[in-house]
Amino acid sequence: MAERAALYGGTVSVGPASDGGWTVYAPERQPFMISVLVVDAQPLQRLGFRMLLENTPDTEIVGEVENGAEAVRWTTELHPDVVLIDIRTPGVDGIEATRRIVAAGGRSRILVLTTFDVDRYAFAVLRAGASGFLLKDTRPEELLAGIRAVAAGDAVIAPALTRRLLDAFADRLGDDLCGPVREDPRLDSLTGREREILVAIGHGLTNGEIAQRFTLSESTVKTHVGRVLAKVGARDRIQAVILAYDLRLTRPI
Repeated sequence: MAERAALYGGTVSVGPASDGGWTVYAPERQPFMISVLVVDAQPLQRLGFRMLLENTPDTEIVGEVENGAEAVRWTTELHPDVVLIDIRTPGVDGIEATRRIVAAGGRSRILVLTTFDVDRYAFAVLRAGASGFLLKDTRPEELLAGIRAVAAGDAVIAPALTRRLLDAFADRLGDDLCGPVREDPRLDSLTGREREILVAIGHGLTNGEIAQRFTLSESTVKTHVGRVLAKVGARDRIQAVILAYDLRLTRPI
């Protein structure tokens, strides 16, 4: 680790966390690198993540901690691009840690990686503001792709969970999905096309699928999506999906 930090012009300090975990801190980073803070209670799991990230040219691990409280603390200190966190951490769990990190208003994005293929966990952590939810049986290249996507401001959900997540969200709202669209000042700022794009995002469509539906180029769709997210104040597509359901723009299909 010290050699890697020196290669990029930085330094490393290693010390025990207050709860028995440990933290690695590399204060100087190259701008093209995606910095990642790893949060997992299992030392062997953290080691695996570290080996993967250290051997990937565009990623670097800036810290390792074992619980949610330390995750919140070190996210504030290190400002990583991505916080890779397990849901079930000792003390403050991943859901609450995500909520606190997002509430702090920093730029760090949250990618949840867990062994628990349970919809209620995914629903809760995405509600809390996470930008992605993947399972620990995800292949290394898929995990790296997810980290890159989240760092770029996109959203990532395990394919097996996407449709079920939308269905679970609809079930939780139940009869609340019935009735007219809710009035919201955020919708007033959208053009007609942008509102259509928001509805399409709410249905879980990709940029390519949206382009095909409205006979647009993918670059045009990408521009529309960016404007929609900015106008409604959504951190990413997942938050836009939640908003679409909350405002009754989207219903189960």
